[in-house]
Amino acid sequence: MAFVRNEPAWMERDRAALLFFRPPYPSGRSIREDAVATAIEHYTAYKARPFTREDRDKVTILFGGLTWKHERLVQGAFHNMGYKAQPIPNITRADLDAGKELIDVGACCPTIFTTGSLVSHLKSEVALKGRDEVVNNYLFLTAGACGPCRFGQYHQSYEMALDGMGLRDFRLLLLDDNQMDQGAHNGGGLEINLPLSLGLVWAVLCADVLTDMEYAIRPYEVTPGQTDAVMKESVEILYEAFRQRPLKGKKWGSLAWHFTTPYFKDALRQVRKKWDAIEVDRLQVKPRVKVTGEFWLQTHEGDGNYNIKRWLEQEGAETIPPPIAVWFDYLLRTPMWRMEKKKHLDKKIPMKMAMVRLFGKLYKGNYNAFRKALGNVPNQLPDQEELKQLASPYFHHELRGGEGHMLVGKAIYSHLHKKAHMICELSPYSCMPNTMSVGAMANVLGRYPDLLYAPIEVKGDAEVHALSRCQMILTEAKKRSQSDFEEVLQKTGLSLEALRRIEARHPELCRATTRIPHAGYAGTAANYALHLAKRGRA
Repeated sequence: MAFVRNEPAWMERDRAALLFFRPPYPSGRSIREDAVATAIEHYTAYKARPFTREDRDKVTILFGGLTWKHERLVQGAFHNMGYKAQPIPNITRADLDAGKELIDVGACCPTIFTTGSLVSHLKSEVALKGRDEVVNNYLFLTAGACGPCRFGQYHQSYEMALDGMGLRDFRLLLLDDNQMDQGAHNGGGLEINLPLSLGLVWAVLCADVLTDMEYAIRPYEVTPGQTDAVMKESVEILYEAFRQRPLKGKKWGSLAWHFTTPYFKDALRQVRKKWDAIEVDRLQVKPRVKVTGEFWLQTHEGDGNYNIKRWLEQEGAETIPPPIAVWFDYLLRTPMWRMEKKKHLDKKIPMKMAMVRLFGKLYKGNYNAFRKALGNVPNQLPDQEELKQLASPYFHHELRGGEGHMLVGKAIYSHLHKKAHMICELSPYSCMPNTMSVGAMANVLGRYPDLLYAPIEVKGDAEVHALSRCQMILTEAKKRSQSDFEEVLQKTGLSLEALRRIEARHPELCRATTRIPHAGYAGTAANYALHLAKRGRA
């Protein structure tokens, strides 16, 4: 047997062993020689097949990860731009098992749930329509990011799952969450331009204020189920508004129109009339619970977070949902903080900072206009600078990843401003950014020992344990809300019956769209009782 001069060292050391393994190996070479001769297939990263403009009429864009309200309005924005779009079904407990089968078992539960949801939907579609139909006529659009949060690697889990399903040629497109004008994607079929991006953002903002209305009203509705019915009607009205949205140019014209038009405010005023019909009883004493946590878990409504928002309502609480608008505001603010440190190096930076500051004011002004169209019942957005300052002794704002310092800042903000009796923070099992914030909160609780804080670690399959932990803190929150209400009764010298009589003289106060001023108490009933007392003296 002839050996080349640069043969591997292990071959030279033990030729006898190589000869021993020769027969009856069919190639006539030893096992190790054959291994060396075998071509090595290197790993290649997933690359989606092109999605061309010609494909738009037949290819449906799948998306998900938000609430059904947000997804329906986002669908309207896609339809407005001429795309076929469809949200995948809401996540179920079975999706957790489906995801575990195909991706890294060490992934956090949002990754597993969202991957499993995509897998389950594609399996059902393949069974119904066949593999070729699904591969050629569907694609999945997801967002991407960077940093320590696994959100930046969601798409890799999707790719692994598609490979495991034998659907590696299924198209998966990645949307950068930091750019609104990204141009045409691979093939030109999907163009991320300002008209589309602004439509998607405005859809999220409208869904946010609607969701705030929903959670502020449903715990106090007199007729059970009326809020949910009105919400469905409202979402369809807004879906039509987004589907028929006028298109005003490709860039600056579109930007100016979205910030100045009364179009969306008029649609929200139409929606408000639906909510006017709901009668509420705000003298029911309920603790207010602010939900925070990892982006997906705090936003989700369903099995992925044990349906904890509805569960809190069933346990007698009023839930304060986290608007996605806060995250957008955070993304607008972070460039300001980076530029602040460099303004002495570049004379253009102050002008850039002024432009970003102006854009931020326009953004919050637009959100407040949406709130006003719904009677100012939805909550205001917290000030990002204040959140940063409140969190700074415990969590540095440059430690990005997940919600960053906002988790700490929002907890302290809600506590100091009497916005909630209790904070419920939802953290995925093994989530590094959230683990850091939970650790920082230990220091916060040392400084604010009366802050009620329930950190809930969500694995997806430990519901009883998670909810029982939350219930322990909720019990104390209920006591505080009752104490607030009794303090108001004592301060005003009025009984519950007397408040009912005042309310009967002012039936407009029982409308769902009546705004109750914040009078220094966390609970709705306490603030409402003070408002009734003032109306009674008027």
